[in-house]
Amino acid sequence: MGTEVKLLVGLGNPGPEYERTRHNAGFWLVDDFCRRHAITLSPDTKSKALIGRWQQGAHDLRIVLPQNFMNRSGFSVAALANFYKIPANEILVAYDELDLPPGVAKFKKGGGAGGHNGIKDIIAQTGSQDFMRLRIGIGHPGDKTKVTGFVLGKASANEQRLIDDCIDEASRSIDTLMAEGWGTALQRLHSYRPEQKG
Repeated sequence: MGTEVKLLVGLGNPGPEYERTRHNAGFWLVDDFCRRHAITLSPDTKSKALIGRWQQGAHDLRIVLPQNFMNRSGFSVAALANFYKIPANEILVAYDELDLPPGVAKFKKGGGAGGHNGIKDIIAQTGSQDFMRLRIGIGHPGDKTKVTGFVLGKASANEQRLIDDCIDEASRSIDTLMAEGWGTALQRLHSYRPEQKG
């Protein structure tokens, strides 16, 4: 039995200058998912987001990339969740995670923001912590004073390859989540090991 996911959210910052920065890992994940399922995203002025829809069998999934900056992501999520009457526990948010190394991604249900401004704003705007998360590892600079520059910087070529490969697996794990459920998706994604090359 699959897990109901009605809203898939990718977090990032809009604009070409941020496109390849680590903070946009959530955007990359959703882009990968949309590519695989031939989903087109279109601008929606009311929610200030790029939105799309994927329908397959019993699944009716709305997809959103907020086009406000990261710390205002909650506006788009709350607007669409309210409009489509989607409860928090049927929302999956993909975002960059400092506490996981490149090449690792993990599902999580609920919890606090963990210092992530996008997650913090979604909690504030929706009034709930109950949404599912897909945390995409980007690594940590080792010094908290360097975090802002790190997340707004680009990964090395090797780190980027690890992140990209992991995003491909994480994106496919969303299919597993909806088709086979939380436990199977967790097992699939959490047992993934990046292939180390040179």
